[in-house]
This record gives sequence, C-alpha cells and structure tokens, in this order.
Amino acid sequence: MSEPITYASAGVDTEAGDKAVELMKAAVAQTHGPEVLGGIGAFAGLFDASALKAYERPLLASSTDGVGTKIVIARSLDVHDTIGQDLVAMVVDDIVVCGAKPLVMTDYIACGRVVPERIADIVRGIAEGCSLAGTALVGGETAEHPGVMEPDDYDVAGAAIGVVEASALLGPERVRAGDVVVAMASSGLHSNGYSLVRRVVSHAGWSLDTHLDDLGRTVGEELLEPTRIYASLCVSLAEATPGLRAFSHVTGGGLAANVARIMPSGLAATIARDAWDLPPVFSVVQAAGSVPWGDLESTLNMGVGMVAIVAPSEADGLIAASEAAGVPAWRLGEVVEDDGRVAGPDAVRGAKGVHGGGVFLSGAYRA
Repeated sequence: MSEPITYASAGVDTEAGDKAVELMKAAVAQTHGPEVLGGIGAFAGLFDASALKAYERPLLASSTDGVGTKIVIARSLDVHDTIGQDLVAMVVDDIVVCGAKPLVMTDYIACGRVVPERIADIVRGIAEGCSLAGTALVGGETAEHPGVMEPDDYDVAGAAIGVVEASALLGPERVRAGDVVVAMASSGLHSNGYSLVRRVVSHAGWSLDTHLDDLGRTVGEELLEPTRIYASLCVSLAEATPGLRAFSHVTGGGLAANVARIMPSGLAATIARDAWDLPPVFSVVQAAGSVPWGDLESTLNMGVGMVAIVAPSEADGLIAASEAAGVPAWRLGEVVEDDGRVAGPDAVRGAKGVHGGGVFLSGAYRA
C-alpha cells in the first residue's frame, strides 16, 4: 500500500505559515492606528475612512510594485529585514507624487518554502517601512509554491491606496515656466537597475563580501542599502508649500525620463549634471563595467530619488525643509519653454506612455 499523499508531502506546510504569522503580528500591529479595525487573520483588512467626509472631493490614489532583482542580493546574503522597506518605498512614493497621503498597504510574498523566521523578517521590514511612511499595513498573503519556485526562492509585491483633495492634486497641469527643479537625495541605488548592477558585479569578479575602498564597505552592504522613503516628507511639503507644483519619483528609467513624465507639453525641465557630487556607487558601477554614461543615467537614479517642481519664491524654503528632515536637497535646474529644437542624447521627451514636455541635460557629472 502506497503512502498517503498529504498537503505537507506535496510541499505546503500550513503550520509553518501559521508560525510566520505569529512571529510578524507585533510588527504589523505597530503600524495600526485607531482607524484600523480588527487584527491579523481576517479575510480583509478594514480601515475607517470617516476622515474622508471632511474632503470636498476626495480622490483615491493607488499603486502597486515589487523590488525587482534586488531581491537576489537579499537571498544571497540571507538578510531579509530590509527588502520590505524597499517594497514600501517603491509603492507609497509613487502615490505621494500627486500629493496623496498613503493610507493603507497590503503585501504579497510568494515562496518555494515557508521558513517562518525568514517570512517574519520580510514582513517586519515592510512594517517598519509603513511606519516610516505613516501608512497602515492592513493585510497580506504568504503563498507557498513548491514545484514552481525553488525552496529558498521568494518574491514580494505590494499595493497601497492614498487620498488627496482634488483641489490639491499635484501634477503637470500646475507646472509653469520659471519654476525651480529641486533634487532630493537618494540613499543609493534604491530598487532599480539591479540587472545591470549585478551583471557589472559579475563582470568585475567581485563577491558580495568584497570590500571596496571607494564605497567604504562591502559590495553586498552597498547593494542592500534600503531605499529611502519620502512619503511623510512629501506629504508635509505639499501641505506647507502652496507653490509646490509636482513631484517625480525617480525609479525605473532614470532621472530624466521620470522628470519628463511631469512636464506639460511646451515646457522642459533643465538638469545640470554638475549640480551635485555623484555618489561613489554610481561611478564605481560605471567604471567597473565600462557602462556608457547615457545607459547609466537612463537606468539608475544617479543619486536623486525624488524631484520637486516648485515656484521660485518657495524653492529655498522647500530645500531647507527637506534638509531639516534629514534628506539632502539642492537646486537641479529650472523649467523653461520647449520649442522642440533641442534634440540629441541630452534631450528626453516622453516616457512610459506619457507624451508631454521634456528634460534637457547639460554638463558632466562630478564624480
């Protein structure tokens, strides 16, 4: 008589999943304010949206994302408590660009095998990121996929919803010629371009334990640096800066292409490459892989994680507020008329389906 086939023998351990939930409960609960009803384990997360009654015309903003191949670094180093912050940043910082306050977030973790401590580490990172963003983590799912994923493989994704008053909506419609382009520093590579970066690391013959003097730490430590979360800062800047026009979250596609998404037709943002010191990791990647500068800047954030477009009279105040919050900021350029005559590799127009204005780059990076 053959052995009976059970769910566990098929590769799914429900008891391990339950243990993971127990290990993460306290971290998730720390993101809950009085607006969150119930606790972990319900079929749906509940959030009291009574505050929206105070809005004249509330607009809901939503976003979903993952962390890309940066997750390979976390798995290789067996360090899983920072990748969650990357996930939160990729999701909520897309929401705040329109002036919306992120309210709630959910996560999804797919894995080949549930290791409770690993799953709990990932979710603790997500919860910490949500706390930094002022967002409630109201639900999630961990799915075990034996036969589809290798036992130690996993991937993460998340989604969030925020709200903004219609009259306070930020975006291209507000941008005017003469506005100032302000850069807000990234914490490093963030969570984009890791297929390129990993290829360079392999080409250079480095291991993740290789210490690079130019970085002042190991390759793995640099690559696993968590993505900066701008959500709370951007919400406060939007509330305190009447002349704020728009934000651009610098993710896949690089600095110029993402700024082009918030430029209206007929206008362009100037970006002076020598307006800041390029953080070492970018020049290290470029040199180690002989990466063409154009390819590098169309893939990585080049040290700028968020961009604000603001009226000239309020630029200095916005920069000071960002600096006071611990995020270095500086003037990157200005908004100018675009007559279509500027062309070539230093002119970027249109990105990700948006056909509006453009971005003009000038100068060379200060490495």
